[in-house]
Amino acid sequence: MLHTLTPERRGNRSLLDSQAARESNARSYPRRLPLAIQRAEGIHVTDMDGKTYYDCLAGAGTLALGHNHPVVVDAIRAMLDQKVPLHTLDLTTPLKEAFVDELFASLPAAFAEQARVHFCAPTGADAVEAAVKLAKIATGRSGVFSFHGGYHGSTHATMSLSGSLHQKSDIPGLMPEVQFLPYPYAYRCPFGVGGEQCQQLSAHYLRNLLGDPESGVRRPAAIILEVVQGEGGAIPAPVEWLREVRRITEEYGIVLIIDEVQTGFGRTGKLYAFEHAGIVPDILVLSKAIGGSLPLSVLVYRERFDVWKPGAHIGTFRGNQMAMAAGLASLRHIRRENLPEQAAQRGRQLMDRLAALQRGTPEIGEVRGRGLMIGVEIVDGDGATDTLGHPLANPALASAIQRRCFQNGLILELGGRHSSVVRFLPPLIISAAEVDAVADIFAAAVRAELHAAGTATANIGAAA
Repeated sequence: MLHTLTPERRGNRSLLDSQAARESNARSYPRRLPLAIQRAEGIHVTDMDGKTYYDCLAGAGTLALGHNHPVVVDAIRAMLDQKVPLHTLDLTTPLKEAFVDELFASLPAAFAEQARVHFCAPTGADAVEAAVKLAKIATGRSGVFSFHGGYHGSTHATMSLSGSLHQKSDIPGLMPEVQFLPYPYAYRCPFGVGGEQCQQLSAHYLRNLLGDPESGVRRPAAIILEVVQGEGGAIPAPVEWLREVRRITEEYGIVLIIDEVQTGFGRTGKLYAFEHAGIVPDILVLSKAIGGSLPLSVLVYRERFDVWKPGAHIGTFRGNQMAMAAGLASLRHIRRENLPEQAAQRGRQLMDRLAALQRGTPEIGEVRGRGLMIGVEIVDGDGATDTLGHPLANPALASAIQRRCFQNGLILELGGRHSSVVRFLPPLIISAAEVDAVADIFAAAVRAELHAAGTATANIGAAA
C-alpha cells in the first residue's frame, strides 16, 4: 500500500520544500526540474499538482521501455508470486541463469562464445570500478587512458576517469595514472581542424603516444571509452575511429573497456552501440536499462581475462533477483519487438525535426546523436568563436530553453561543454506522434526564448 500523504503535503511545492529541507545539498535534478511525481506510465509522468509531462530523461536512459511497462510489471508480480528470493548475493537461481542466457544470446556470437559475466553492485560506477580492477589484475599494469568529455560515474575512481571538472575540482588525491586523450568531437575539434581530420588526428595522437619512447606515458592497463558520450553532450564516435582504436589496443595488448551504461539495450539503434563499428570489446560495462528500471550492473568480458581470485570484487546487492526478472523481461521484449530498429527510426524522425528547426536558427550550433540519444548544442547566434574557431557555448540560453520546455510539459536534461547541450533520451517505445509532440514543444520553447531575448528571426523553425 502506498504511503498516504496528509492534505497539506499533497502538492508539488510542499514536497519540494520538504525535500530541500531534509535531503543533501548534492541533490541535482530537482533544482532544474522542480516536480514531485505522483504516477507514471509509458513516456508520461504526472506530478502532484496533476500536470502531465513527456519524459525525455527517462531515468537518464534507465527506462528503456518507459514507466511501468506491462512486461516489466508482470515479470515482477510473477516473481513475487513464485516466492523467488529477492536477494541471493552471488548464489545462483533459475531466474539468474535465464537472465544470463538471454544476455549472452543478445551479444554478438564472436563475443558471447568466449565471454564471462560478473555481477557487480547496483550502479554503473561500481561496474566501471570492477572493469578497471580486472584490467589491472589481468595485465599487471596500472595506468588507464580515458577521453575528454567522457563520463564514467561519481565514485572516487570513476570521477578520476571522467572529463568533467565540476565534480572533482574540490577533491584532492584522485586515482593516479589516468591519462586523458582527445575525443573525436568534430564540432569542437581539440585540434582546431574539424571534419574527418579530427578523428584521424585523434587516432594518430593515441598511436604516437604509445609508440614514442619519449612520450613520458607508460603503456596502460586499459583504455575506457563511450561509443556515444552521454553526459559529454550526445557525441557519437566515428565508426572508423572506433575500429582504429580497437586495432591499436590489440596491437599494444591494452584492454579495451567499452562503457555502455547509457547506450546499451537499443538506445543508439543497435542492441549495443559498439555494433555500429563491428568491433568487440575486451570488457563491456552494462547498467541502467539492464535491470529493467531496477538497480543492476554487470561486466561481460573475454574469458582469457578471468584471472582474478575468488572474492576479488564483491558487493552485497549483486544478487538483485527482482532486477534480473525485470531485466530479463525487458531484454526479451526489446529483442522480440526489434526496438533497436524502432529507436533508429524514431531517432531519425526527431533528428529531422530538430535539423529543420536548426535551419534559420544560428543559436542551434549542431544537432547530433545516434538512435534515441540526441543532443542539440546551443551557441551564441552572432557567430563569435574562441581561439580554435569553436562557436561560443550559450549555457544561459540552453537553461532557459530547458526551463521553458519544462513549463510546457517536456522533461529534458542538459549536458556537454558548459551545460549548453539539450539532451533527448526518451524511452525506446516513443511513438511517431509522441516524437512530433516533443519536437513541437521544443521548437516552441526555442522560438519563445529567442523572441524574449530579442533575437528571433522570420525564418526560425520555418521547416520544423
